[in-house]
Amino acid sequence: MKFEILNKDKKSSAKTGIISTDHGKIETPIFMPVGTIGSVKAVHQRELEEDIKAQIILGNTYHLYLRPGIDILEQAGGLHKFISWDKPILTDSGGYQVFSLSEIRKIKEEGVTFRSHIDGSKHLFTPENVVDTQRSIGADIIMALDECPPYPSDYKYAKDSMHLTHRWLKRGIKRFDETEGEYDYKQAYFPILQGGTYKDLRIQSAETIASFGREGNAIGGLSVGEPTEIMYEMLEIVNNILPEDKPRYLMGVGTPENILEGIALGTDMFDCVMPTRNGRNGMLFTWEGRINIKNKKWENDFSPIDENGTSFVDTYYSKAYLRHLMKSEERLAAQIASIHNLAFYLDLVRVAREKIIKGTFTDWKNIIVKQLAQRL
Repeated sequence: MKFEILNKDKKSSAKTGIISTDHGKIETPIFMPVGTIGSVKAVHQRELEEDIKAQIILGNTYHLYLRPGIDILEQAGGLHKFISWDKPILTDSGGYQVFSLSEIRKIKEEGVTFRSHIDGSKHLFTPENVVDTQRSIGADIIMALDECPPYPSDYKYAKDSMHLTHRWLKRGIKRFDETEGEYDYKQAYFPILQGGTYKDLRIQSAETIASFGREGNAIGGLSVGEPTEIMYEMLEIVNNILPEDKPRYLMGVGTPENILEGIALGTDMFDCVMPTRNGRNGMLFTWEGRINIKNKKWENDFSPIDENGTSFVDTYYSKAYLRHLMKSEERLAAQIASIHNLAFYLDLVRVAREKIIKGTFTDWKNIIVKQLAQRL
């Protein structure tokens, strides 16, 4: 994997670039739709590619490991072939999912023991077997196993957790460098930065993971309940340390405003379930602000979902029709809303790239974030 910086904003740390993988190029900054189990919920791969214009999607090791299982994925020739997607894929190691299963998991030096949310069966994730599993899944970019501390965490917990993540990272890198991918393309391995909301721990973790010189670096443990201002503070601190010439990936973030502020602070890659999850529940993101399409005010509004949107659903369907589908609990509603929101997110980073290239990003960002946060 290679990363080339193309343009830099003069008033912020925003930049554009190209990530090159064996499955294609990714223009940064980029938003990555979340396809947890090998499917972006309610969206066809054809729509992802042709309408939403996704350049890379995510899979999740925890979920794919449990179902359909590694044997099936290997028989299929890897996740790309299994889901008929020939563009890049990134897999999260499953650390965050295991963290969220606090009632049915146990963390120790060896790794994480947990019980399946599907059938209660017992499993162990280690830094080594998570590498092996992601080798079998076959993503272009794979993640290190980490522990994601909850918010709030006391200083001792955050420090101990960070050091455990660093020890796991060394083991994971060793395993990755001693093994080869199962398929006919290369994989990249990203460390994950932790440290809670403590400045000194974040600095220490950023310095530690940067020292390994991997192809890219991920920033974990943010957007887990902390105030937005603290998230931005931590992000600025670590981005001043992480090498600029390696992609910086902010995991699980976030709102359109979060993404634009993250870009301004020098971040290159983002993912979040918000576009699809919120869409299924009737929350639409538009260039004018947020819409709760279930509200009665849209009952007889026959205007397009988003007159400034680029997806076919934005001009093909009206607000009134989508509201009717939502209120009727018709499955098509989730599909239309998800396509719209994902297309909006990909439009957002595309426009951000254009503004960076033109040298107008910061002034535009400062205006648009207020507009995007409005509730219509």
